[in-house]
Amino acid sequence: MSKKPAPTPTLHKVIMVGSGGVGKSALTLQFMYDEFVEDYEPTKADSYRKKVVLDGEEVQIDILDTAGQEDYAAIRDNYFRSGEGFLCVFSITEPESFDATQEFREQILRVKNAENIPFLLVGNKSDLAEKRRVPLDACRERAAAWQVPYVETSAKTRDNVDKTFMMLVKEMSRLKQGLEPEEPEVKRKNFACRQQCCGIC
Repeated sequence: MSKKPAPTPTLHKVIMVGSGGVGKSALTLQFMYDEFVEDYEPTKADSYRKKVVLDGEEVQIDILDTAGQEDYAAIRDNYFRSGEGFLCVFSITEPESFDATQEFREQILRVKNAENIPFLLVGNKSDLAEKRRVPLDACRERAAAWQVPYVETSAKTRDNVDKTFMMLVKEMSRLKQGLEPEEPEVKRKNFACRQQCCGIC
């Protein structure tokens, strides 16, 4: 008897959003290749795919790393429409990039026209704590208002990089299985986390 073909791993489509220069590409490349690339400046969106094990099952993560400077709303909307989960990244050293997360969030909600969208607010460059200009309390408050988890990462030191991607994929998997998203009360515990926390309380 012939063997049954192995089931195709579930594919989860992640979109990286955020202003230019906040470290979206650095986070993506660190997750993909365990490398820190400091001066990577994409002129267009790049796509990556990686197999990981989630709850004992092999799944595929498709990551679209947007350039952060898309001038055409139609292109940006297509990116958002194709995504199933979003990592909204800002730099804790750049208040402007934190302010921009509000617009990204609104655009995603408009395009997706859905309530339960797997979404993480990510404060990158936690290794530059001495240059911090976005207060931790402000980050927590915004995440609490959106009822999404907040995690701080460092693409340079790899702090929380894997856990951030896996946390989002876990939420995406729950949604595909028809399970309810984690209760906001559970997520709120994450807001009290410090930088070194895994982000999954």
